[in-house]
Amino acid sequence: MFTSSPKPLLVAALALVAAACGGGAVQVPVPQPDAATQRLCEGLRLPANVHGQERRDTSPESPLTAAWGSPAIALRCGVPRPASLRPTSELVTINGIDWFGYPADRPVTFTAVARQAYVEVTVPPKYNPAGDVLIELGPAIKATIPAKPEGQI
Repeated sequence: MFTSSPKPLLVAALALVAAACGGGAVQVPVPQPDAATQRLCEGLRLPANVHGQERRDTSPESPLTAAWGSPAIALRCGVPRPASLRPTSELVTINGIDWFGYPADRPVTFTAVARQAYVEVTVPPKYNPAGDVLIELGPAIKATIPAKPEGQI
Protein backbone atom coordinates (compact mmCIF):
# COMPACT_ATOMS: atom_id res chain seq x y z
CA MET A 1 0.00 0.00 0.00
CA PHE A 2 1.27 3.46 -0.86
CA THR A 3 2.09 5.81 1.99
CA SER A 4 1.68 9.01 -0.01
CA SER A 5 -1.42 9.89 -1.95
CA PRO A 6 -1.24 10.25 -5.74
CA LYS A 7 -4.20 12.65 -5.47
CA PRO A 8 -2.14 15.86 -5.97
CA LEU A 9 -0.60 14.33 -9.09
CA LEU A 10 -4.02 13.40 -10.42
CA VAL A 11 -5.33 16.92 -9.80
CA ALA A 12 -2.31 18.40 -11.62
CA ALA A 13 -2.74 15.98 -14.54
CA LEU A 14 -6.45 16.70 -14.86
CA ALA A 15 -5.81 20.46 -14.70
CA LEU A 16 -3.25 20.07 -17.46
CA VAL A 17 -5.67 18.10 -19.62
CA ALA A 18 -8.52 20.54 -18.97
CA ALA A 19 -6.33 23.51 -19.87
CA ALA A 20 -5.26 21.78 -23.06
CA CYS A 21 -8.73 21.38 -24.55
CA GLY A 22 -8.71 24.71 -26.38
CA GLY A 23 -6.54 26.15 -29.13
CA GLY A 24 -3.27 28.00 -28.74
CA ALA A 25 -0.38 27.07 -26.51
CA VAL A 26 -0.89 24.33 -23.94
CA GLN A 27 -0.11 25.22 -20.33
CA VAL A 28 2.50 22.66 -19.22
CA PRO A 29 4.36 23.23 -15.94
CA VAL A 30 8.11 23.28 -16.54
CA PRO A 31 10.14 20.91 -14.33
CA GLN A 32 13.19 22.25 -12.45
CA PRO A 33 15.79 19.46 -12.80
CA ASP A 34 19.47 19.66 -11.89
CA ALA A 35 21.91 20.74 -14.64
CA ALA A 36 22.90 17.20 -15.72
CA THR A 37 19.27 16.11 -16.04
CA GLN A 38 18.37 19.28 -17.90
CA ARG A 39 21.14 18.60 -20.45
CA LEU A 40 19.79 15.08 -21.03
CA CYS A 41 16.25 16.38 -21.47
CA GLU A 42 17.32 19.13 -23.83
CA GLY A 43 18.75 16.42 -26.10
CA LEU A 44 15.39 14.65 -26.39
CA ARG A 45 14.30 14.68 -30.05
CA LEU A 46 10.57 14.14 -30.03
CA PRO A 47 8.36 13.29 -33.00
CA ALA A 48 6.27 15.92 -34.80
CA ASN A 49 3.21 13.69 -34.48
CA VAL A 50 2.09 11.35 -31.70
CA HIS A 51 -0.95 9.09 -32.02
CA GLY A 52 -1.87 10.97 -35.20
CA GLN A 53 -1.83 14.31 -33.37
CA GLU A 54 0.34 17.28 -34.38
CA ARG A 55 2.77 18.88 -31.99
CA ARG A 56 1.55 22.06 -30.27
CA ASP A 57 3.29 24.97 -28.60
CA THR A 58 3.60 24.88 -24.83
CA SER A 59 3.45 27.75 -22.38
CA PRO A 60 5.74 28.66 -20.88
CA GLU A 61 7.95 27.63 -23.78
CA SER A 62 10.60 25.15 -22.68
CA PRO A 63 12.79 22.43 -24.19
CA LEU A 64 11.68 20.29 -21.22
CA THR A 65 8.02 20.15 -22.29
CA ALA A 66 6.02 19.10 -25.35
CA ALA A 67 2.38 18.60 -26.30
CA TRP A 68 0.38 17.04 -29.11
CA GLY A 69 -3.32 17.22 -30.03
CA SER A 70 -6.41 18.50 -28.25
CA PRO A 71 -6.97 17.59 -25.52
CA ALA A 72 -3.21 17.55 -25.24
CA ILE A 73 -0.94 14.61 -24.77
CA ALA A 74 1.71 16.34 -22.63
CA LEU A 75 5.32 15.40 -21.93
CA ARG A 76 7.60 16.79 -19.21
CA CYS A 77 11.23 15.71 -18.98
CA GLY A 78 13.21 16.07 -15.77
CA VAL A 79 10.33 15.70 -13.34
CA PRO A 80 10.97 14.46 -9.80
CA ARG A 81 10.64 10.78 -8.99
CA PRO A 82 6.90 10.02 -8.53
CA ALA A 83 6.13 10.19 -4.80
CA SER A 84 4.15 6.93 -4.89
CA LEU A 85 6.82 4.95 -6.78
CA ARG A 86 8.13 2.07 -4.68
CA PRO A 87 10.49 -0.85 -5.43
CA THR A 88 7.38 -3.05 -5.40
CA SER A 89 5.32 -0.78 -7.70
CA GLU A 90 3.83 -2.38 -10.77
CA LEU A 91 5.57 -1.21 -13.93
CA VAL A 92 4.68 -1.75 -17.56
CA THR A 93 7.63 -2.37 -19.88
CA ILE A 94 7.14 -1.27 -23.48
CA ASN A 95 10.03 -1.72 -25.90
CA GLY A 96 12.66 -1.52 -23.16
CA ILE A 97 11.17 1.45 -21.30
CA ASP A 98 9.68 0.87 -17.83
CA TRP A 99 6.58 2.99 -17.21
CA PHE A 100 4.90 3.72 -13.87
CA GLY A 101 1.24 4.68 -14.28
CA TYR A 102 -0.88 6.61 -11.80
CA PRO A 103 -3.40 6.71 -10.43
CA ALA A 104 -3.06 2.95 -10.22
CA ASP A 105 -6.72 2.18 -10.99
CA ARG A 106 -6.94 4.30 -14.17
CA PRO A 107 -3.56 5.66 -15.20
CA VAL A 108 -3.66 9.09 -16.78
CA THR A 109 -0.02 9.94 -16.18
CA PHE A 110 2.87 7.64 -16.94
CA THR A 111 6.47 8.20 -15.94
CA ALA A 112 9.41 6.55 -17.67
CA VAL A 113 11.47 5.22 -14.75
CA ALA A 114 14.82 3.44 -14.40
CA ARG A 115 16.31 6.20 -16.58
CA GLN A 116 18.77 8.95 -15.65
CA ALA A 117 15.90 11.44 -16.08
CA TYR A 118 12.24 10.83 -15.29
CA VAL A 119 9.98 11.57 -18.26
CA GLU A 120 6.29 12.11 -17.50
CA VAL A 121 3.57 11.69 -20.12
CA THR A 122 -0.06 12.64 -19.52
CA VAL A 123 -2.43 10.79 -21.86
CA PRO A 124 -6.08 11.92 -21.93
CA PRO A 125 -8.63 9.06 -22.11
CA LYS A 126 -9.47 10.09 -25.70
CA TYR A 127 -6.19 8.46 -26.80
CA ASN A 128 -6.71 5.04 -25.20
CA PRO A 129 -5.00 2.71 -25.27
CA ALA A 130 -2.31 4.89 -23.70
CA GLY A 131 0.26 2.24 -24.54
CA ASP A 132 0.13 3.34 -28.19
CA VAL A 133 1.32 6.82 -27.17
CA LEU A 134 4.08 5.34 -25.00
CA ILE A 135 5.21 3.11 -27.88
CA GLU A 136 5.62 6.17 -30.10
CA LEU A 137 7.55 8.20 -27.50
CA GLY A 138 9.74 5.32 -26.31
CA PRO A 139 12.40 5.38 -29.05
CA ALA A 140 13.25 9.05 -28.42
CA ILE A 141 13.51 8.44 -24.68
CA LYS A 142 15.54 5.26 -25.09
CA ALA A 143 17.94 6.96 -27.55
CA THR A 144 18.53 10.01 -25.35
CA ILE A 145 18.02 9.19 -21.67
CA PRO A 146 20.41 6.43 -20.52
CA ALA A 147 19.13 3.64 -18.31
CA LYS A 148 20.04 3.61 -14.62
CA PRO A 149 22.08 0.65 -13.33
CA GLU A 150 20.09 -2.59 -13.15
CA GLY A 151 17.55 -2.63 -10.34
CA GLN A 152 17.35 1.15 -9.83
CA ILE A 153 14.04 2.86 -10.51
